[in-house]
Amino acid sequence: MKTVNDIDFKSKKALIRVDFNVPLDENFHVTDDTRICAAKPTILKILEDGGSCVLMSHLGRPKNKETEFSLQHIVKPLSAILGIQVKFVDDCIGEKVEKAVADLKSGEILLLENLRYYEEETKGDRAFAEKLSSFGDVYVNDAFGTAHRAHASTAIIAEFFPDNKCFGLLLASEIENVKKVLESSKKPVTAIIGGAKVSSKITIIENILGKIDHLIIGGGMAFTFIKAKGGKIGSSLVEEDKQNLALDILKAAKNKGVAVHLPVDAIIADSFSESANTKISSVDDISDGWMGLDVGPKTNEIFAEVLAKSKTILWNGPVGVFEMEKFAEGTKILGQNIAKATQNGAFSLVGGGDSVAAVQKFNLADKVSYVSTGGGAMLEMLEGKTLPGIKALL
Repeated sequence: MKTVNDIDFKSKKALIRVDFNVPLDENFHVTDDTRICAAKPTILKILEDGGSCVLMSHLGRPKNKETEFSLQHIVKPLSAILGIQVKFVDDCIGEKVEKAVADLKSGEILLLENLRYYEEETKGDRAFAEKLSSFGDVYVNDAFGTAHRAHASTAIIAEFFPDNKCFGLLLASEIENVKKVLESSKKPVTAIIGGAKVSSKITIIENILGKIDHLIIGGGMAFTFIKAKGGKIGSSLVEEDKQNLALDILKAAKNKGVAVHLPVDAIIADSFSESANTKISSVDDISDGWMGLDVGPKTNEIFAEVLAKSKTILWNGPVGVFEMEKFAEGTKILGQNIAKATQNGAFSLVGGGDSVAAVQKFNLADKVSYVSTGGGAMLEMLEGKTLPGIKALL
């Protein structure tokens, strides 16, 4: 895997695909700069070599070049994080961009306007990719968050740099950390798969079963398993048509010697709201009109025991509706126990939007080994897929 560390960028223009698809508030201020900070080591390495950087990214899903999706909003925080005033051009192809790139000197950074202002980007248009390719001597992909998309700037563009393309430091470390879980993990390996639906996680579970020792299942998806096993789940979330699938997963896990840990008790509520009445119930005997919205205290203890013995931990998906204070305890305790295991020498990888939001909410991001910046991309890697953005660089 050739990275920016293998190239001397002196007097070269690096065309870098970054992932600055960051959340903005109503005043267009960045509310989470994780992805911007993650791109910093790659950019600084190139500048320290005596090169210059042309940055390209998308932001949101614009339909008609709406101002709210302009990367202009990112310039100030990006400049502050890098400690260098970043230049901006309000287009990503055309004469204006050609001039701005031509005027760029060593040690300078230019940010192009939102790539998705052109539908050619998401369509993987070759002519659009070729126009973008003219803005750099070396192509660097550092956008793990979009590596699973065959877009013009992530996959197609690499064709125009047959010998001058490489991985950014973030993309390289994302791949290495996912591989650590899949290929060279210390045992016992525990995967925590949570979230709402079994259907969205099935391929991950199938792909990792042969590589793990423990599978913890939490969140809304757990109730599909509980019901499939004959439990009473009240009004809890369930995928009726996935119960046989749930039983198949349990059977496959047993055949592979994987211990599956389902919740045994739950915090149940009489409505899906912060003001609901709540009580603790056995997970397989929930009264009609009540729903499980978090794991209960006995479950927290069981999960804690498993994590304390684990040497490699993958966490994808919360075990309760952690966005509501009333139902956040299970996910918080789970995160704290992962942090404790990490402190005791385990390797922990956290990925997927909700899990990342949870570790940030509970201030645990620096207490786990690695927090992935790419939800969809990480999940597809765990499913065993080859990502177009990665394949294009190899």
